[in-house]
Amino acid sequence: MSGHVESLRVYIGVFLALLVFTGLTTGVAYIDLGAMNTLVALAIAGVKMLLVVLFFMHARHSTALVKIVILAGFFWLALLIAFTLTDVTSRRWDQTPAPWAAPSPNPTNTGTPAAAPAPAPAR
Repeated sequence: MSGHVESLRVYIGVFLALLVFTGLTTGVAYIDLGAMNTLVALAIAGVKMLLVVLFFMHARHSTALVKIVILAGFFWLALLIAFTLTDVTSRRWDQTPAPWAAPSPNPTNTGTPAAAPAPAPAR
């Protein structure tokens, strides 16, 4: 299979970009961005994923069929995330569960069958 060959300069550039983005991910982890922490980390991870797919997996120079299969994989991932978020957002998370308590012993019901009454004394 003959394909497009990237130069060593491109691979080194992509590798250095991945190192920079990895350092950026680590740096952002130590900064409190509130609710944006996850979003920023996912955005950086998305850029790194695109670099790997486009350059190291050679998707940039692939045929149309390969690109369709890659898009189908991302579509499947989007479906899984959408259904998971639908499940998570449809639940009531404000309910606080009651603490566990052992059942109180009931002296009238010990769980064993009642004994037969004693026979009446003979006369």
